[in-house]
Amino acid sequence: MHVHRSFYNPPALPHDEVAETLERALGNRDHEGEAADALVGSALSDDDREFVEHWCVQVGTRAVPGSPLLGLAGLCLGHTARRFGHLSAEAVTLVHSLAARAEADPVDVDSRALDGLDDVKDYLHLW
Repeated sequence: MHVHRSFYNPPALPHDEVAETLERALGNRDHEGEAADALVGSALSDDDREFVEHWCVQVGTRAVPGSPLLGLAGLCLGHTARRFGHLSAEAVTLVHSLAARAEADPVDVDSRALDGLDDVKDYLHLW
C-alpha cells in the first residue's frame, strides 16, 4: 500500500500568538504540537531574527528533558542561521549544548538538534 505524504511548512504567526503558544506549551506538554508549528513557522518565515532567536533559545533552555521541542529548537536555530547568516553567542552555545545532549542521549534531545548544528556550522562558518 502506497501512502502519499505531503510536506507542510506552517506559516509565520503574529508575534503575540507565537509567544502565547510557546509559553502555553512550556507549561503544559499537551500543547507541544501547536508550539512546534509556531516555532517552525517563525524560523522559516518571520523576518525578525531577534524574535525568532529569542523564542528558539527560550524553548531550547526551558523545555523539559525528552520534549520534542528541544531538538526542534536546535533545528530552528539552524534555519535561522541559514536565513540570516547570524546567531548570537548565546544561541550558538545552545545549539552546541543541544547537539551534545542529542549525541549523549537521543531520548533526552532528538537528532534534529544535530541537523541544526550542521546548519550553523555550514552557514556561519564558525569552524
